[in-house]
Formats: sequence, C-alpha cells, structure tokens
Amino acid sequence: MKVFVAGATGAIGRPLVRQLLAAGHRVTGMTRSREKARALEAAGAEAAVCDAFDRDGVAEAMAGARPEAVIHQLTDLPQVYDLRKLEAAYASNDRVRREATPNLIDAARAVGARRLVAQSIAFLYAPTGGWVKDESAPPNVQAPPPFDRSVETMLGVERAIVEAGGLALRYGFFYGPGTYHARDGSISEQVRRRRYPVVGRGRGMFSFVHVEDAAAAAVAALERGAPGVYNVVDDDPAPVREWLPALAEALGAKRPLRVPLLLTKLVAGAQAASFATELRGAANAKAKLELGWEPRYPSWREGFRTALG
Repeated sequence: MKVFVAGATGAIGRPLVRQLLAAGHRVTGMTRSREKARALEAAGAEAAVCDAFDRDGVAEAMAGARPEAVIHQLTDLPQVYDLRKLEAAYASNDRVRREATPNLIDAARAVGARRLVAQSIAFLYAPTGGWVKDESAPPNVQAPPPFDRSVETMLGVERAIVEAGGLALRYGFFYGPGTYHARDGSISEQVRRRRYPVVGRGRGMFSFVHVEDAAAAAVAALERGAPGVYNVVDDDPAPVREWLPALAEALGAKRPLRVPLLLTKLVAGAQAASFATELRGAANAKAKLELGWEPRYPSWREGFRTALG
C-alpha cells in the first residue's frame, strides 16, 4: 500500500516508518525539516517537505504522493515536560491537531485515499465510576485547565476523522526512545532528581504503551477495523503508587517521595493533582479484537526493565 505519514520523524513516526517499510508498504513521510527529509530517504522512504499549517502545501505534497492511506501522527510538544509551562505547551500541541487535521483530511479526500488513521489520547476519560475505561466511557469535558481545552480539541479531531471514515487511536502514555519516559527523557530525569512524587494515595490510573507497540497498532489499522476510536494501551493499567517506583528502579534512581494532595495543588496545579489521584486507565480489548493487534510489551513492568534498564 502507498502510505503517507504526517509526523514521520517524531517519536511514533520513526518506528512507524520503519515498520511500514518492513511490511512492504511504500511510504512518503512529511516533515518540515530538509535534514530530517534526508534521514527519511536514507531509511528507504520518500520525503515531502512542507508545513502542516500550509493547506496548499499539504495538498500539493499529498497529490505528489498519491497515497492509498494517510496516517496522522502530528504533535508539537516541548522536549522538556515542565508543569509550570503546560499552558503554552498544550496550546501549541492543540493548535497543530486542530488546524492541521482538516488540511490532512481534505488532502486525503482529494487524492482518493481509502484509509485514514490518526493519533488521539487514552487519558481523556472522566474520573467517575470504575478505574479502567473502554471506548464507550464519557470523556472528561470538565477537566482542569489547560487540559480541558486539549480534551475538547482531541474530541474534535476524533469526530472529524471518524466522519471521514477513519480510525482514531487513543494512545496511552508513551515510553521508549524519544519520549518523556525514555531513559534520557524529561520525566525520567525528574524521577532521578526525585522531583516526580507519589501524590496522596497515588491512585491515579495510568495506561502505558511502548512506541514500537503504538506504531504497530497504526500499521494494523491500515487493513483492519471499522471507523471509530480504539484504545491502544498495554494490558496493565496501574496506579501511580505502583508504576512510579518501578520506573525509578528501572532508571537506577531512589524511590520517589510522597507528598500531600493539597501541596501538589498549590505547587503544581489542579491538573497535576487530578492526574496523580483521579486519572482513569484504558482497556485495550477492542483494539485487540478488531485490529488484530497485540502489544509486544503486554505490561510496562516488563517494558520498563527491557526498554529503560
């Protein structure tokens, strides 16, 4: 299949391009950087250099590639995860998802692409009821700011993708090369410095996915699955009090500190406190059944040791 990948040089894009090529697909990767374009070409893909916000440029790049499928993995996140700068970071990431998505959808329609796959997030469920949610659970539309705007943005992206006949993959928290939870990642560095504590009882439920598994789900979605949303996470949702000490151990760091919930609200804000104590995990049964996808790392417990140790 001829596949056009937007965000081809990001944390998911790099393993995705490699997996697509290994599966025999012909790949065109979109990037803003000519240097990264040369890296794509060296890997065996074709490269399209353009800005995702340039509607005409995206249309021209897509017309040149004539893909049968389009995979949208565009994000715009800072290299350093800083709770004091979340407003700006979320605003930038929301913008690329809000404004670039219609450019990709319209360009894909214009060339007759028959498959559309896009990135979403699995940590958008409302903090009510059970601790692990499937795709039918209500989203957290009343999340603390600035995450409330991001939830609204992602729901808009999902609606546009599904209405166009595509699949939205709700990814869990990434770990592995190029992510905040990589060995050299920003959050891992905070863990080493004991600046990422367990808050209160540490009940917030996180679902993780290794970047290789996230990429594999996008490859699987090219050929299987009806239009809709799919949680792409491992088999082992876990509270902060479990996964954070394990991450510290994998990094060779001291055990994380414990801090009161009120102090976290005062110092880090309502969103950080909500994630740490109320976040819901996600169930992956639908992706397994309908996409035929199985994570290489069924649990972050093994994944942290293997990928980060």
